Amino acid sequence: MTDIERTRRALYIDGVWVDTEQTASVTNPATEDELGVAPVGTAAHAEAALAAARAAADDRRWSGLTPKDRVRLLRRFTDALRDREEALVALVIDECGAPGRLAKILHYRTGMDHFDWYVDAADRDPIEPRRFAPLPGGGTGAAVVVREPAGVVAAITPFNFPFFLNVQKVAPALAAGNCVVLKPSPLTPLQALVLADVAEEVELPPGVLNVVTGDIDVGQVLTTDPRVDLVSFTGSDLVGAAVMAQASPNLTRVLLELGGKSALIVRDDADLDVAVPTALMNFITQAGQGCALCTRHIVHESIHDTFVEQLVAFTSMVTVGDPHDRGTAMGPLISAAQRDRVEGFVATARAEGATLAAGGSRPSGLDRGFFFEPTVFTDVANSSTLARNEVFGPVAAVISFADDDEAVAIANDSPYGLAGAIVSHDADAAFRMALRMHTGYVTINGGSGAMDPALPFGGVGRSGIGRELGIEGLDCYTETKSIDMRIG
Repeated sequence: MTDIERTRRALYIDGVWVDTEQTASVTNPATEDELGVAPVGTAAHAEAALAAARAAADDRRWSGLTPKDRVRLLRRFTDALRDREEALVALVIDECGAPGRLAKILHYRTGMDHFDWYVDAADRDPIEPRRFAPLPGGGTGAAVVVREPAGVVAAITPFNFPFFLNVQKVAPALAAGNCVVLKPSPLTPLQALVLADVAEEVELPPGVLNVVTGDIDVGQVLTTDPRVDLVSFTGSDLVGAAVMAQASPNLTRVLLELGGKSALIVRDDADLDVAVPTALMNFITQAGQGCALCTRHIVHESIHDTFVEQLVAFTSMVTVGDPHDRGTAMGPLISAAQRDRVEGFVATARAEGATLAAGGSRPSGLDRGFFFEPTVFTDVANSSTLARNEVFGPVAAVISFADDDEAVAIANDSPYGLAGAIVSHDADAAFRMALRMHTGYVTINGGSGAMDPALPFGGVGRSGIGRELGIEGLDCYTETKSIDMRIG
């Protein structure tokens, strides 16, 4: 196992470590204690990182390598991350409050599976033949389409799944031949700096991967600088809209993976032994801090009361507490501010007439840490604040429906369209409903149980622009060039 340093005072720019004048304490959200120290980057650091990335992109020190040579270096990168598995999982638990099993399986191993998939996909011929045929006036014509890297990618990631989402941007960007400036959330900077450690260890060319921490001033440089060819951002729809506005004067491309208020539809023939655990995991995973979680539970009126009764019973058995404890099912929210936000939504839901069926407050006996009870509301109107806004906390809204048409209408009546889910014994009916849902991703009866890296992921409406994962996700980091030739 390779240890991970948790006291940091330098950023990684142009292949070297650059000390910063300012540092900040990184807080363990489960204990409110300091778990480490991180450098605080400035606009000047962002400028330096962009200069390094631009130079590396322009002299083709990375994109000029063959796909096989890039793949060879990226495999060394993934090997080095695997050497750090135990320490990385421990850091995930401490930095963002993920319970141990979640940290290991979803944060780390799923992230690594996706990295591997991108590396495999990158080993492809960038030139695709499209035509070879006689021309009407005589002679022969040929045409090819060439996939080229976008150039310089500014990657901006949130706090909820830091390692996973850092990989989700860095891996395809590098696999496609781009140079990257990665800016993590100020709340979870340490996991991003591990990628810098690895870049140095495997000797990625200078400027190919740069890691700059910091806050709004750093982000603003990355989204407004004309040296950036693509901004890849994951976060809220409000910040995503600001990113898009800041990038627009330069006509910089944006890849936005934003929020969601996704719907789980439970049909009248659903197996509640499947539906209820599915519903539970869709609002307690990472304490509800997940953009793709289905936190609107749209349940057929004939089974509504039974569903709620069972969901409340399951909720009461969820152990909230120390994420290092093997018995813990749900850890803390990321910060006191995030907990205050969740409490505000709970108060608003009650004021607007929803019925609190479970939870709704801070758990007793946990005096330190940003914990909140798993919370269930019934009698929720789909027009209410709770149903239309992303809480980013462990709060479920249960809404009843009479028939399939109404269920789909309720699901689609949202400014978001990121994910969705259906539970039903009738696979044909569920599939037909899935086709009508205005969303980027739908699972039926739990899907495969894992996030398949071959399937593109992203949303419509205020859930974003573009796709991650799949060939579509890799291609988002490229530009196409058509070459049309007369060859004889």
